[in-house]
Amino acid sequence: MRLSLFTKILLWFFLNVLVSGLVLIIFFSQQVPSVTRIFGESSNGIRAVAQLITSEIREKTKAERDAILQRYAEAYQVELLLYTSAGEKLAGKEVDLPKEVMQQITAPPPMRPPPPGGNLPPRPPPFPVHLLQTKNPVRYWAVVRIPVYEKGQVEETKSSLIASSELRSGNGLFFDLRPWVMVAIAMFVLSIILWIPFVRSLTTSIKQLTTVTEQIAEENFAVRVNENRNDELGRLGKAINHLATRLSGFVHGQKRFLGDISHELNSPLARMQFALSILENRVEPNARSYVADVQEEVTLMTRLVSELLAYSKAGIKQSEIKLEPVNVHSLVRQVVAREAATHPHIRNEVASEVQVLAQSELLGRALGNVIRNAVRYAGPTMPIIIQSQSQGTHVKICIADGGAGVPEEALSQLFDPFFRLESDRARETGGSGLGLAIVKTCVEACQGTVSARNRLPNGLEIVITLAAA
Repeated sequence: MRLSLFTKILLWFFLNVLVSGLVLIIFFSQQVPSVTRIFGESSNGIRAVAQLITSEIREKTKAERDAILQRYAEAYQVELLLYTSAGEKLAGKEVDLPKEVMQQITAPPPMRPPPPGGNLPPRPPPFPVHLLQTKNPVRYWAVVRIPVYEKGQVEETKSSLIASSELRSGNGLFFDLRPWVMVAIAMFVLSIILWIPFVRSLTTSIKQLTTVTEQIAEENFAVRVNENRNDELGRLGKAINHLATRLSGFVHGQKRFLGDISHELNSPLARMQFALSILENRVEPNARSYVADVQEEVTLMTRLVSELLAYSKAGIKQSEIKLEPVNVHSLVRQVVAREAATHPHIRNEVASEVQVLAQSELLGRALGNVIRNAVRYAGPTMPIIIQSQSQGTHVKICIADGGAGVPEEALSQLFDPFFRLESDRARETGGSGLGLAIVKTCVEACQGTVSARNRLPNGLEIVITLAAA
């Protein structure tokens, strides 16, 4: 069944509410001990203290009663007073009681209804408790009606034990919040446990979508998103997979198209060059300059077609490339001898034992293009340094020159096909814009990466990263 993400979130929320409600119902049902025994009533603490104090002050003197109340007051961190129902103080400190408290002390006690079918007169409930709040300053009061037996008297003195505190809970004597806080924490933890699988499924899918789109942006069109979801994220995954398939077809079709065109143009260009070389020897001397101009144009076209053919060939699928250990130092030495044998300041500082997993022809073509660019733009007086850095399972090959570098905003486009800086568009200094694109295609065919960065104070560095052999 296909459900939207909004519906799933809403259903999960109601499930959370339902589970929480069921837990509370079960917890407070009659199958477990009553709420009173588990938590205690809001006044059970003060009532229990009142019972203890009642038994201890029986037939005690005023001084002894003061000492007993002081001991309990210090133990529970509240103020304790003892007054008769007539408003006379029996024990405790001298305190001006608020009017509301005094009214509660002197009010007649509540009466119980008679028991069913009984003949006994109604009696007040044992140790009734009244909770009050007063202002200016804000204090909280508990008034408990207790019997006091004076020494030598048989009849009880109707009295009230008064406890006051600045805290609503009376330090747990009036109302103990800790059990309820524990229940709230338990419900919060239960909600987290309930939501974790749902949230994890969302974040996992979003992470996969992000990873796949990043790889597609790096022209890795073989990656796919898991399509097992039936919500908006699943639809997005299917759309990304469809996009990757279409882009893969477009890119490979473009490379095949370029390769076919390059292959078809090679023969006519070769015939044109052959015809121009014959024509050059047959035309009059004053017309040979025109033939030379045409030959130059044909040579440029031949070079461009050759680079297009190399670019299309470098775009072979990775599965068709057989990687093998390649000694980087030896390969760099061969490439330098081929591309920059006359450059006086080129240095091969790659360690002789460094090996990478690559295809020798493709890596050599990539290194050749980078070194050729460095020679062209750095000039004969600037040094070109080729180094290697082993980093665990990978090796970095760094080709650095001392030229002018490139603008920072152009670094991200440097490996795009046909991209050239404005200063490189002249025929004398610029190329076809395919050199570094071929480098990227060759390196990626070897399952590596390539990047560019400017050096300080000047110069450009190309970094090729490959798996160590």
